[in-house]
Amino acid sequence: MSNAVTALNGAKSTGYVTVKEAPLTGMITLRGTFASKGFAKMVKSVFGTDIPEQRKVSKGPEATVLWMSPDELMVVCDYAAAQDLVAKATAQLGDEHALVVNVSDARAVFTLSGAQLREVIAKEAPVDMSQFEMGEVRRTRFAQIAAAFWLEAEDHARIICFRSFAEYMFNLLKNASQPGYEVGGW
Repeated sequence: MSNAVTALNGAKSTGYVTVKEAPLTGMITLRGTFASKGFAKMVKSVFGTDIPEQRKVSKGPEATVLWMSPDELMVVCDYAAAQDLVAKATAQLGDEHALVVNVSDARAVFTLSGAQLREVIAKEAPVDMSQFEMGEVRRTRFAQIAAAFWLEAEDHARIICFRSFAEYMFNLLKNASQPGYEVGGW
């Protein structure tokens, strides 16, 4: 078996906001009926948190659960734990109609850090970052590619996109955060 690597080997750019490809990150897509007691019980038992409200993030001890759509969640966890969590979730669901898939190797994750990260995101995504709150997740587009993002702190955000677009996303964020490209007062 080959060793897993990130799409860009940890690429990093330091501008007025730092853009960095995150280390290998576990990601699990869960699809099911949120109103189902069995589905909700599995999320709580396996991932340590309740199903988040619409466009919200729930953080448990082992994983962060992101609301992606009315029947889809994304679980962000330790890369090495993802497959075991998939097995536990699948076993606990039993015959319940649901989908549990490890998508860790199909996605790329980036972190933005710095006081002006809201400005960098606002340059690329059609989201009013002045109204975007902590604990919120947004599934949107960054220029021409689908992505999701959330704030982990006022000066730290995470962005997920398909692995095939990792280089494009990195260059997009790197260019938007170059010194001298600040918009200010946006």
